[in-house]
Amino acid sequence: MRQIRCAIVGYGPLFNMGKHHADFINNTAGMKTVAVCDTAKERLVAAEEELPGVATYEKLSDMLRDSDFDLGVIITPHNTHAKLAIQCLNAGKHVVVEKPMCISAREAAAMLQAAKENEVMLSVFHNRRWDADYLTICEVVRQGLIGEIFEVDCYMGGWDPAQSWWRDDKKISGGAFFDWGAHMLDWVLQLVDKPIIDVTGFFHKRVWQQKSNEDQVRAIIRFEDNVQADVTISSISRIGRSKWRIVGDRGAIEAQWSGEAITVVTDIGGLETKMEVPNLATARAEYYKNISNHLRKGEELICKPEQSAMTIAVMDAAEKSAKSGRPQKVKL
Repeated sequence: MRQIRCAIVGYGPLFNMGKHHADFINNTAGMKTVAVCDTAKERLVAAEEELPGVATYEKLSDMLRDSDFDLGVIITPHNTHAKLAIQCLNAGKHVVVEKPMCISAREAAAMLQAAKENEVMLSVFHNRRWDADYLTICEVVRQGLIGEIFEVDCYMGGWDPAQSWWRDDKKISGGAFFDWGAHMLDWVLQLVDKPIIDVTGFFHKRVWQQKSNEDQVRAIIRFEDNVQADVTISSISRIGRSKWRIVGDRGAIEAQWSGEAITVVTDIGGLETKMEVPNLATARAEYYKNISNHLRKGEELICKPEQSAMTIAVMDAAEKSAKSGRPQKVKL
């Protein structure tokens, strides 16, 4: 029941994510940020100013040797997640990793193995499971208003010129699927709780030649019981689609990226009914509350590492399918 001492690996500056995580941690009962590691001295100065009393380190090895912490939080470029997480896991530390978990199914399997061998917790920061629209969708589905889901479309797109940052560099980011795609696939795989048969992928490189990420990626996931999901991310779509289109054998859901409600069409007493269901309140702080309660009180872990590993395996399968022109099995 004692306090969980947390160390952040990678303090910024992108989106100020180090401070973002530290605020979540320090506002969660039973948790405190005690150390920060970053390769840039100016970021360590910022950490010392923003988190009075925090210890700072330029090397993870030094922090693991000198700082007495329980949980390492990895907030670094995607291609470093696996190496840094495994280093912490092998030192007997619990680990939270920013999404995506890593950039290959092989890395995901190694992370799962390290956590198992060292008997420590591993979780990925999928706090967007507590987004307002997603919470509302889950509640509508739970109440049976659309019946059994058999088709899910999740879409993000626009006409977005390339930016000069590491997230647009495939060697570092993993590719176009490995940013928002990690959230979108996580959402879909929690909604459709069925074994995956195979994945068909379509990857495009047509417009933004100055960056190495793909311009558009698409994964069509086939589940058992003839259920399918389509997850698409595009930076070359001048006309988009709804964020969500979820079809069940009783009704359907549609939702946009903006708005305070989702649209639900269902059957009530034999009458087709269309309604705007107000979104529930966003509750992203619940992620670290669950981490604290899991480590201190034995509460079930919500964002399980096996689930996050599956999102990476789906991305892998989609890319292999796009290259081969054939559906691919999902392998970890």
